[in-house]
Amino acid sequence: MEKINIEDFSKIEIKIGKIVEAEKIEQSNKLLKLKVDFGNDDIRQVLSGIAKYYGVEDILNKKFAFVTNLEPRKMLEYESQAMILASHDEATNTVSILIPDKDVEAGSKVN
Repeated sequence: MEKINIEDFSKIEIKIGKIVEAEKIEQSNKLLKLKVDFGNDDIRQVLSGIAKYYGVEDILNKKFAFVTNLEPRKMLEYESQAMILASHDEATNTVSILIPDKDVEAGSKVN
């Protein structure tokens, strides 16, 4: 894997977002469409390929870490405006979404 320097890393904006709406996308067996609150009236649509691992009830009204300064990406007919962060253990095929261990405000930056 290519190494990056601290200046490259500092370009990545990671914030805590609260999922305020979530639904399964009918045309896909892996995508969920999320509405995520990043505070200060910043509500974004995020598509995530976690439907095989998480149901809507597992993530609704919970806070997770997101990369928020990626270029928007089109998936099917929807646009994704951020990316949820998760780990994937290939040996056990387990996915775990990154979650703050304390209750912080939506929009809090991850440093």
